[in-house]
Amino acid sequence: MQHDLFDTRAAGPGEPRPLADGAWHLPGFALEGELALLAAVAAISAAAPFRQMDTPGGYRMSVAMSNAGSLGWVSDAHGYRYATIDPLSGQPWPALPECMLQLAQAAAAAAGFAHFQPDACLVNRYAPGSKLALHQDRDERDFSAPIVSVSLGLPAVFLLGGLRRSDPTQKVLLQHGDVVVWGGPARLRYHGVSTLKPGLHPLLGAQRINLTLRRAA
Repeated sequence: MQHDLFDTRAAGPGEPRPLADGAWHLPGFALEGELALLAAVAAISAAAPFRQMDTPGGYRMSVAMSNAGSLGWVSDAHGYRYATIDPLSGQPWPALPECMLQLAQAAAAAAGFAHFQPDACLVNRYAPGSKLALHQDRDERDFSAPIVSVSLGLPAVFLLGGLRRSDPTQKVLLQHGDVVVWGGPARLRYHGVSTLKPGLHPLLGAQRINLTLRRAA
């Protein structure tokens, strides 16, 4: 029997699935609050519009980004870093919405990381054809807190590697409403997203929104 890729509402949340020591896939974990999350994303992008940042090497990222929280991740010729001010507007980043904070804390707790207090949410917008190369999240000051990643919109293939770039990767199909959490011994694993395939999602159309919440300071 073949199931619709987008038929996640009927299925609801699934059983947590371990990916590695300290890494978990939580299918459908964000479905219950999806409308609040989408409204929050719209408010964030209205205040801090999506933009494709440049890497220190002079390349334009294929993924468009915005941020919420007391810190936002930025990239330019000066390097990768967190900043309190949106360089486009000169204003602080939008506050972290309560619905995102509560979801991140609940997901982290479900993965075994209690008392998670994120201060930054990277909001990534993927169009078909965009991807995210394998990388480590190393710009945070403290690696004791996990990363919580929320998928909305088109399905994507998440790549989870090891502690070296050359380590084998496993492919994890992420549907609308899925959450991945990695921390502890998995905190510095390489990870990325394969090239997004064309499609239309009932709520988001031809795009995928990814929220990654972390403790940056």
